Amino acid sequence: MTYLVNDKCIKCKLMDCVDVCPVDCFYEGKNMLVIKPDECIDCGVCEPECPVDAITADTVPGSEKWLELNKKYSDIWPNINEKKDPPEDHEKFRNEQNKFEKYFKENL
Repeated sequence: MTYLVNDKCIKCKLMDCVDVCPVDCFYEGKNMLVIKPDECIDCGVCEPECPVDAITADTVPGSEKWLELNKKYSDIWPNINEKKDPPEDHEKFRNEQNKFEKYFKENL
């Protein structure tokens, strides 16, 4: 099992999870974070820290898409190990649906 980040993080990018991760397995894209599955030690300390419930276990039904996305972009995006401020307008996106289709950016 590993943990992963889903589309609830997009345009919110709250980083409480980064602060508590003991192995620095978070990677930062333009408008979301991802977890590198091979680095995650499955400790679970990040999951309850996310105020928008964007972190889930890969055993949750429907998580296959997010596992692949986390794998792909954690190999491309830079590692992050310090909490940064969220985007100024993050609150207005907090409960929005279908954020991946609307806002995801590869920033390659």
